[in-house]
Amino acid sequence: MSDQPSNGSAESVRKRGLAKMAEVYGTEFQDYPGAHFAVTADHLFADIWSRPALTVRDRRLILLGALTAQGAIDTAGIQIGAALRNAELTEEQLREIALFLCHYVGWPNGTKLDLLVGTIVGQQKKAARRQQADAAEQSAAADGRSAAAAE
Repeated sequence: MSDQPSNGSAESVRKRGLAKMAEVYGTEFQDYPGAHFAVTADHLFADIWSRPALTVRDRRLILLGALTAQGAIDTAGIQIGAALRNAELTEEQLREIALFLCHYVGWPNGTKLDLLVGTIVGQQKKAARRQQADAAEQSAAADGRSAAAAE
């Protein structure tokens, strides 16, 4: 692999990689120094995740299977959270994936994936409730200020 990407300037490749990372994970990424990040952003995301034959969802399904087969359940959690944030997969679909994988990669790893799905879904629901409560509290405070100003 050469140091200079063949499909654009190094800066444009990095921008494409960072944009694809943001799309895949549903959150913005900043540029980091070092060879590891360069290969991740410039090759993996600007080139591999950006190829047109598979969607991000397709690639995520494959990755969930590969990570579960390897027992890399903690890394699979990153993919689960992103799939839920990006509305690519539902809790029901993720649980079905875990059950399906039990039969192909082993019951222990599939079960760990299922447990992780439950944990991440619970965390996201709790965060959503907290955001709703914060928004309601801010709205009530604003209403209180408006009522006081009207008096």
